Amino acid sequence: MPERISEDVDNSAALSEQERTLYIGEENPIRISSGHRLLHHEGKCSRPHGHNYRISVEISGTLTAAEGWVVDKGDVEDIIDEWDHKFLVEQGDPLIEAFERSDDRNALVVLDCPPTAEAMAVKLEEKLKDRLPDNITTVSVAVRETAELNAAF
Repeated sequence: MPERISEDVDNSAALSEQERTLYIGEENPIRISSGHRLLHHEGKCSRPHGHNYRISVEISGTLTAAEGWVVDKGDVEDIIDEWDHKFLVEQGDPLIEAFERSDDRNALVVLDCPPTAEAMAVKLEEKLKDRLPDNITTVSVAVRETAELNAAF
């Protein structure tokens, strides 16, 4: 016979009051490949290039009563994957017109800031906060651009 825990007590209300943290990609990061350039940089990063980004996410919130989790991991990955195989540019970059002329506008992500790893982490946090359920209290994203550069907040 299966073990029954709290069989006479409904713990769904107690579960939904407990705040927990979900770590996604901590040891096995979410991977996306994206291009970008830093329009106002004087070095080689001003030229179009790309990276294989490794992203990890820390999400805190109360457990959902129905599923018993903070958030569906698949929902988080789907939001991040929207930037996979896209080119990230800052508003005002002349490359925007080039993408539009080539009828490839859907391959472009236009940000209101330079597309650095630090800014990407902030923008991904904002996207997640805006689109995930109301039980979420905090979202923290780390974006690793290279082996030497990791932006986390």
